[in-house]
Amino acid sequence: MKSNMPNIFIQDYDYSLPEKKIAIFPLINRDDSKLFVYESGKTKHQIFKDLPALLPENGLLIFNNTKVIPARINLIKDSGPKIEVFLLKPIHGDLATQSILSQDTESIWECLVGNKKRWKAHEQIKRSIYIDAKEIILTFHWHDRTENLIKITWDEPIPFAEILDAVGQIPLPPYMDREVGAEDKNRYQTIFSKESGAVAAPTASLHFSQEVFNGLEKRGIKTLYLTLHVGAGTFLPVKEENVQNHPMHREQLIFSKEFIQNLQDHEGPYIPVGTTSLRALESLYWAGVWLIEGLDIPETGLNIPKEFPYLPRNPLIQTKDSLEKVLTFMQLKGIQEWIISTELLIMPGYQLRFCDAIITNFHQPKSTLLVLVSAIIGDAWKQVYQEAILEDYRFLSYGDACLFFK
Repeated sequence: MKSNMPNIFIQDYDYSLPEKKIAIFPLINRDDSKLFVYESGKTKHQIFKDLPALLPENGLLIFNNTKVIPARINLIKDSGPKIEVFLLKPIHGDLATQSILSQDTESIWECLVGNKKRWKAHEQIKRSIYIDAKEIILTFHWHDRTENLIKITWDEPIPFAEILDAVGQIPLPPYMDREVGAEDKNRYQTIFSKESGAVAAPTASLHFSQEVFNGLEKRGIKTLYLTLHVGAGTFLPVKEENVQNHPMHREQLIFSKEFIQNLQDHEGPYIPVGTTSLRALESLYWAGVWLIEGLDIPETGLNIPKEFPYLPRNPLIQTKDSLEKVLTFMQLKGIQEWIISTELLIMPGYQLRFCDAIITNFHQPKSTLLVLVSAIIGDAWKQVYQEAILEDYRFLSYGDACLFFK
């Protein structure tokens, strides 16, 4: 069956971003960020701590509680060359990434490898670290050099999460082009980060402080948490002229039964916090459609292909019906969590199920994230971004925030 993916051209999502507008360091206080509000063709400028007063009282905020791992590891071969290993995702089948981080003797990861040509297939690289004053020897081997798979082994029964904390660095986005500072370990995490596995932060949530959460609670605005482990693919530039040809990065999602039931029971606006939360919510809908259509689920787990939402369907499946099917499936399987993955690509013309408004950051030119924003507010993104530059907003991961109403 042929998909009806729209012809969207990435050149239409270019804009001039002055380098001085890119935030290289975070503000001292998270909620001091500016907040650009767009609703019904009108714009206004606020401070992020004003957010609770700007949201509808019966709104539901959905957050991504993923936690960034120190995924960047620097190595030096005995012969001198420096090698950088950037962990992308573990080779785990359908296991949750946070479960992989509890492994205590070895772990295999797909990686980006800097200076790969100097690391031959048969060579091992060792590095020693200290945990509780005890020396631990790490050995890095090629598991599959062609596929950039690296096996890491160590000589003491210690969880890989602890190993990573000792050997790795927080992977700041490449455009920051600076060394990781002491403040980044805290500020490149949300205050509610919980489930380890991301290699990039869900940046829209970085603005939230306890004071903002207190304000949400006072107004009776509800909150829910899902898990999408953000991958490095979020920074990949779109090299294809037609966006539909862009190879979308795959990311792992984890939904609890309780989360889905609460989502199902909510009557009122859905407000995802960040593009990752929106991508996860929409993928959950399509997982239900997958089940309703009786499609097979591979042994390695369900993955939502980017073209799946664009297949012609008549009639369209209602959101509540999709969620109900997922809950029934989980009940039959006797599972409290469902782990799936997604390659979902949200473009103009896509029908959003869980987005009456979105809280997000300002995104890079010619990115799939900017294409996603245009699926929510249309071509108004051009006016918004131009105005934000004139009003001296800070852009990208450590930058300011937006509240866009659909």
